[in-house]
Amino acid sequence: MNDNKQQAVLLLEDGSVFYGKAAGKIGTTVGEICFNTGMTGYQEIFTDPSYFGQLLVATNAHIGNYGTKDSDTESKGIKIAGLICKNFTNAYSRKQADAAIQDYFEDEKLVGISSVDTRAIVRHIRSKGAMNAIISSETDNLDQLKAKLSKVPSMDGLELASKVSTKEPYFVGNENAPLKVAVLDYGVKNNILDCMAERGCYLKVFPAKTPLTELKKWNPDGYFLSNGPGDPAAMDYAIKTVKKILEEDKPLFGICLGHQLLALAVDLPTYKMHHGHRGINHPVKNVVTGYCEITSQNHGFGVSAEAIRANEDKIEITHINLNDGTIEGIKIKGKKAFSVQYHPEASPGPHDARYLFNEFIKLMNS
Repeated sequence: MNDNKQQAVLLLEDGSVFYGKAAGKIGTTVGEICFNTGMTGYQEIFTDPSYFGQLLVATNAHIGNYGTKDSDTESKGIKIAGLICKNFTNAYSRKQADAAIQDYFEDEKLVGISSVDTRAIVRHIRSKGAMNAIISSETDNLDQLKAKLSKVPSMDGLELASKVSTKEPYFVGNENAPLKVAVLDYGVKNNILDCMAERGCYLKVFPAKTPLTELKKWNPDGYFLSNGPGDPAAMDYAIKTVKKILEEDKPLFGICLGHQLLALAVDLPTYKMHHGHRGINHPVKNVVTGYCEITSQNHGFGVSAEAIRANEDKIEITHINLNDGTIEGIKIKGKKAFSVQYHPEASPGPHDARYLFNEFIKLMNS
């Protein structure tokens, strides 16, 4: 258990208040509150760039119980804005771990709160929807915290991908690999790159705002649109680039935010979800094969199902969510372009959705 006795407070935008204990760095942090239902993989979640700007509620009772390990990260450093959990367990039993979670958070300067009723918080979010919130372990003056919280912009309309994207291009994989993939980094996860590299791809990862003319100089066999944070509709630069990639008619694969950008590029609108999909047990049906997959998901925006079904002459629905019927995958008819809303590189299935990378390889080889 966390030995830090300092008190902390969580204040939601609607005025709800929860008191607990400090976890990690002493300080104050703000962001949109959301929850993830995964029972393992907390470090991968902390370092997923798609969580940038968000306060994460962990529904699993124990966070920290297997420590942290440098190789378990999905990016360089923690990307969540803050952590909210029940038990912040600093003692760990995994021999391979590099550090305890308190030390990890202090090194990464992450503010959190523990010893709160996460079940009540999750029920509140499911009822009222995602909203901004503030965590503080340095003051419990609610008027001061409300004033600071009132200045935090809504996630709706917020462009964040360029803030987490690489600043300079870099390479992943074997330079003698048979296929070259240009990756547009909107907040890409390391494991996505690994999944393509181990299938014979040499990857060049480009900053989010790289124009197509620059991508073409590398003469890739295909293009990949990564996951990432923020509102896809606020990414005019990316939508413009994806439209031009579609004109190229080379293989194009998008995941999560990349899925939403592909939809926007063919004039299908996106919307902010009530509380999003975040967890590692979301059932998705592949309507082409009839098989179901247990998937990892992390998104607060979706593509309009009504708009997709109204454009069946140019869009093929490939995957649907069995919990709420939302669209989880599409193909652009007449193009070598497809995308999914979930994360096929993650392993809750454990490998239910890895075939999607193979499909991308087949398209590039055809």
